[in-house]
Amino acid sequence: MAEEGKADEQLFQLLSSLLHQVEALTNQEEVELRSKIEALGLEVTKVPSKSAQHLDELEIAKELDKLSTKLDDVDEMISSALAEDPKVQSLLSGTADVWMPVITATAEERLNFSAPTGDDCSEVGGKTSN
Repeated sequence: MAEEGKADEQLFQLLSSLLHQVEALTNQEEVELRSKIEALGLEVTKVPSKSAQHLDELEIAKELDKLSTKLDDVDEMISSALAEDPKVQSLLSGTADVWMPVITATAEERLNFSAPTGDDCSEVGGKTSN
């Protein structure tokens, strides 16, 4: 990371030097361009604050509450759809073996899920019997 900072510093020194040469050759001061180069140099070398990267326990709890509320809303929508339309209930029941493992899987298990390729399409519906 120190190397990146050094490279950035060298780049902006070069830009400033080139701008100075252009100003000397044209006998015109490029105030706007100089200020833009300086502002960009400051922005590039700015160190991000650490607090923005880490959530404290209260912020995590708030995010979990938001997710819980969203899940409650989804549950309510599914429940009302099931009650109102028998086709929805039949569809969800008939496909539960596909979507339930995804919903109930841990994060690690989800990483191992993959879409079937052309070679293993015969196994999509479950194990084939021989």
